[in-house]
This record gives sequence, structure tokens and C-alpha cells, in this order.
Amino acid sequence: MNRWNWRIDDAGPKARADRFILDALDSDLGEWTDPPGPKLSRSRLQSLIEEERVLRNGTPLSASARLQAGDQIEIQVPNAVALALEPIQLNLPILFEDEHLAVIVKPTGISVHPSETDTGPTVVHSLLAQLKNLSGVGGELRPGIVHRLDKHTSGILVVAKQDEAHRKLSELFSKHDLTRKYLALVYGSPVWGNEEKKLETQIGRHPSDRIRMSVETKSGRNAVTYFRVLEKYGPTIQSTFASLVEARLETGRTHQVRVHLTHLGHSILGDPLYGSPTTGQPKWRLLPESAQEKIKALTGQMLHAYHLGFVHPITGERLLFEEQPSGQMGDLLTHVRESRRSI
Repeated sequence: MNRWNWRIDDAGPKARADRFILDALDSDLGEWTDPPGPKLSRSRLQSLIEEERVLRNGTPLSASARLQAGDQIEIQVPNAVALALEPIQLNLPILFEDEHLAVIVKPTGISVHPSETDTGPTVVHSLLAQLKNLSGVGGELRPGIVHRLDKHTSGILVVAKQDEAHRKLSELFSKHDLTRKYLALVYGSPVWGNEEKKLETQIGRHPSDRIRMSVETKSGRNAVTYFRVLEKYGPTIQSTFASLVEARLETGRTHQVRVHLTHLGHSILGDPLYGSPTTGQPKWRLLPESAQEKIKALTGQMLHAYHLGFVHPITGERLLFEEQPSGQMGDLLTHVRESRRSI
């Protein structure tokens, strides 16, 4: 583990921890136990804060904590778990590629990067086979990885091939200076219609189930999603059994779309963590038997990142990508559309 230690001489008036520490790192203040130490983006620093690896006077601090002169700051950057990452050709669709970055489509059922509990094959294994270069900023296990999608969420990902592009892409995500839209197939008939509905909550770990995220938290982070209903399925409006919803992200918290839709009462079909109803619930009984059988066979939530737009961090070119769902979600969409749209 590499540690960074820094004693604050002058914090100024009520300095916010994450920004102040980043400025200190960028100014080469403090000392690394193993210099020169990694280049930390704001999103990486915030992840370390969430993991309680950033300490003030020996105690974990929050990103919004106010620092004072005399505070002793320590950052603990863990070493990557040693795994032999062998290239595995998964033939992931590549929507765009240049010397700086690539935009790919992740299928459902594979993780973005390996972990102690999921060693692959992952998106990273395939990138090692498909691309000549990958940024090293993400470390041994996450080369090129700027952002993630859940294992059973499909859709568009941008990956970095060079370190400079990685750092600048991370800043785009940190500042929410890009457009991200998802398609979600949900239970029931949302009442907000085709006008955008804004939902703003805190999202953090569930107070009693640490695997899940929740809006019922005192230590969460601000999360903002805009929802719009695109299609409804059923014989009539009154008997709509499922809807296709677009979710536009302003922030990107863990499980954000899944948690927000569940909070609104319209969980995602096939979601094993947030959206599995019992057979006695009204939203399940409304489903046609043929749809029930297909949903029982799903391996994960019907959620797809279909839209990604951003300014190329090196060339300044404005890029926009859209990809419609395929696989299980594409098949289920075709099936429910044949069951008759109610709008």
C-alpha cells in the first residue's frame, strides 16, 4: 500500500476536503511512501474517501468535510490484487476508436473489470485482446476503465487508451459534463407520462442490507435522475403491465437508476436485487402468462445504457453515440410490443 501524508499549514476559510486535497496533490505537496505516487482524479479520490482510506488526524473524513490548519491528512492507496489478466476475445462491438479512446458496447452478463469474486471473462479481458493500448491510470485490474455498468446492465462504455485521456474523461464524469441516457423496462404505468420528471435524493448504503443502495440513508450522496415514459404495454391504459422508460442521468451513483425507479414504485423487470415481485403482487398478476415465463428466465435487470454524448477530451470533437438494446432485453421488448401498446 502506498500512503500520502500531508500536514496542512493553511487551509483558508472552510476548505472542502476533496477539492483542497486534490489541489495539494496537483501542487506536489505532501510525501508518498513510495514516490512519485499515483495520479489521482477527483472520482478516484472520492472512491478512496468512500472506502474510508482518506484520514484526517487518524479518522476517516467525508468529501465535504471542512479542513483546518494543523490537520494531518493521510491517503491510503491499496495495491492492486495480483491477477494474471490474459486477453480473451469477446468481440465487443466498437462504435468509435482513435489513438486516445474507444467507445464500446458491453453485453449483459459480464462485469466491466475483474475482482476477487469475479475473475472473468470481463470487459477488460476483451479490451486487452481488441485494443492495442489501454490507459494505466485505473491500475492493474482496471486498465482503461473510466466508468462502469453493473454486470447485468448492457450498453455504451467509453474507455481510455492513454493516461491523459483517462484523466480528462474522469473529469468529465466528475463534473457531469456529458449526457448519459438509459432505457429501462419497468413494471406498471408511471403517472408522469412523456414529460421529464426530475427525481433528486440522497443515495447511500442500505441501513440494514449492505449489498443494496437506498434513498433511506443519512450518509449518502446527492443523486439526480430525469425520467420520461416512452411506451406503455397492455390492452388499455388502465391495464398497462409494463412501460419503457428513459432515464437521463445528471449524477452517476451506484445503482442510481435501479434505486430511483424502485423508489418511484416502478422497479425494473428482472432486477434480482430491487425488482423481483412475489407472484401474488398486482404488478405480477397483470403480466400476460407468456411475459411471466420470459421474465422468470431473465438473468438480470432490463436496463440498457443506450445514449452517450461528450466532447472528445483531446481533439475537442463533439461525439454522440446511441445503441438500441439487443439480447434478452431486445427479445423481451419485441415480445411486449407484440402484446399491444397502450400508448
